[in-house]
Amino acid sequence: MQTKSQIVATIGPSSQDKDILKQMISHGMAVARLNFSWGSLEEHAQYMEHIRAAAGETGAEVLIMQDLSGPRVQNVSGHTFNVNAKETITPKDLVDLQFGLEQKVDYVAMSFVGSARDILELKSIIAKAGKTTPVIAKIEREIAVKNIDEIIAVSDAIMIARGDLGNDVPIEKIPFIERTILDKCKKAGKPVITATQMMLSMVSSEMPTRAEVTDVAFAILGGSDAVMLSEETANGKYPVKAVEMMEKIIAEAELHLKGSAQFNHLT
Repeated sequence: MQTKSQIVATIGPSSQDKDILKQMISHGMAVARLNFSWGSLEEHAQYMEHIRAAAGETGAEVLIMQDLSGPRVQNVSGHTFNVNAKETITPKDLVDLQFGLEQKVDYVAMSFVGSARDILELKSIIAKAGKTTPVIAKIEREIAVKNIDEIIAVSDAIMIARGDLGNDVPIEKIPFIERTILDKCKKAGKPVITATQMMLSMVSSEMPTRAEVTDVAFAILGGSDAVMLSEETANGKYPVKAVEMMEKIIAEAELHLKGSAQFNHLT
């Protein structure tokens, strides 16, 4: 099944096995996301080795996205933005970034972006390392929503990271922020990824909820160039089924677009 929109899947303990990765690739995984908020550099190096081996054996092109932690603190419910942080790029990010660039990741995703300056600073660090690795701006703070036009202008792609964004703005505003960002990215010709809790129930269930199916479909109909799985594939019980189900939903949604949409691929 070939879809125009792309699937981003987070790789973790549930999906690190090469055979599982090959199955995920067969169902349309085009980008493998590595979340550097968790795991050691050794673990991520192993993930990359398995991803590249699986892609090589299937003859597919699979990009690797390094997702930097940014200034976050851990609490009972997980990680949240560190409101006391003075810089968006942390010392941990610098170590992780150097590792990622050495490993030749295809994209670097920047967490908790607040302005265009944050993106330009990261791009400058990458350039000083002799690389041109593209940068994805993760929109997960209210200030980023307010500065969205300048962020889109300097970023290579945008991720609507609805999880942390929902911690910073009232969650009832999320659908409308999502739609606004999708429209702005389309006008700017920048790829945009819709992410977080797309099929969260599939962490423990073989089937998504009807609401989740609708969410994925409407993300495609609204103009998403890619949709992303997080816990579903990193730690869930059914990583392959999650990708397969997302592939089916995307294919059905694209049928209803009737060729009217233009897609900006990350590849």
